Amino acid sequence: MQRALRGDASSDVACGDCTACCTSSQFVHIGPEEASTLAHIPSELLFQAPRLPKGHLVLGYDQNGHCPMLVDHQCSIYEHRPLTCRTYDCRIFPAVGMEREPAEKPEIARQAQRWEFTFATRADRRRHAAARAAAAMFRTQPGRFSAGVVPSNPTQLAVLAIEIHDVFLRTDADTGRVAVISPRPEDVEVEIVHRK
Repeated sequence: MQRALRGDASSDVACGDCTACCTSSQFVHIGPEEASTLAHIPSELLFQAPRLPKGHLVLGYDQNGHCPMLVDHQCSIYEHRPLTCRTYDCRIFPAVGMEREPAEKPEIARQAQRWEFTFATRADRRRHAAARAAAAMFRTQPGRFSAGVVPSNPTQLAVLAIEIHDVFLRTDADTGRVAVISPRPEDVEVEIVHRK
């Protein structure tokens, strides 16, 4: 997930025939650098993304909440799909302890609930626990953060928890052991702002 969020790779999600994210009234951001994607989407389906610089566009959905590029239950531009689609991963919700989120997108929530995780190492298990601790702090203590620092959108909140989870880990200088910690929200906010 982290590599996909950094833009180093696509998500490797075993979607199979699932189209939950394509049929859940999602707006899809398309950046100005995505020329191949833009060449494969009719311009009348795109509009300027709110609060983003010119050239950042959004692909909407039809009256049924379906992506207009979904044809016969398949993506008609799969090889040229937007980066947003390439990196979307419903596993992010159970990864951060939000299995039933987003409630307003029941098909995505249903798919997210089916994922279970195994860990190759203790370090992997600790990183998972740290991501869950970050999401829990954001969900249970939103008032401890300045306005706009922690998103209310479940997907953006889950992404932030993955991006900032390392702040919830501390290595003991004497033993070298890594533990999950509960940092002060003020310290977490400083790190979030610093990384933007």
